[in-house]
Amino acid sequence: MNRMLPIILVLVLAIAGGAWYVMQSSSDDVAATDTPPQATEPDATSADTEATADVAILPDRFLGDENAPVTVIEYASYTCPHCATFHADQFKRLKAEYVDTGKVKLIHREVYFDRYGLWGGLLANCGGDARYYGISGMLYDKQREWIGSGEGDEIIANLIKLGKTAGLSDAEIDACLSDEEMAAQLVATYQANAEADGITATPTLVIDGEKHSNMSYEALKEIIDAKLAN
Repeated sequence: MNRMLPIILVLVLAIAGGAWYVMQSSSDDVAATDTPPQATEPDATSADTEATADVAILPDRFLGDENAPVTVIEYASYTCPHCATFHADQFKRLKAEYVDTGKVKLIHREVYFDRYGLWGGLLANCGGDARYYGISGMLYDKQREWIGSGEGDEIIANLIKLGKTAGLSDAEIDACLSDEEMAAQLVATYQANAEADGITATPTLVIDGEKHSNMSYEALKEIIDAKLAN
């Protein structure tokens, strides 16, 4: 595995805008918060600003019928424990009852609290459209396992194992986790989407343009059923 990866990703995060990210180094910090901390915005040079502006914003990937009557966008972080809980309960029930039946188009948007969440994002995107939601789901299901002690080297090793379980080769995983261009695009996409929707915590849902904080499945179902009835 490319040993320069942690340095590369720290640089990518700094270029994309430090106010959105925090570098967490202790195991107590990882997977222990659902609100992105605010840091002081670093001085931006004209070169940095131009470079950030040139980074492509990635399109959404969705589950369900593209023309479903209701659209649900989930903002979530791979290192957020509340997001893992949401995925284990509300997400799966929502998919079975509304997404798989063509009533809801579901979009997952990644939020990065730390470099580890971004590493997870690189792995999730490694398999392309066909494998994205499968790998993303594994990252939530196995969150405590791949985060482990919270040490960077251990997390990289665990992500490699998870990627292999998902059917990716060593070469594919190495290329994806070392992909500076994709890392920059993921960060830029997160920043653009989060700013547009005013995202300050995870999980946050945007249902047909209306922002909602985390809620029970029963409350989520009530909102969706009301929209379907209109």
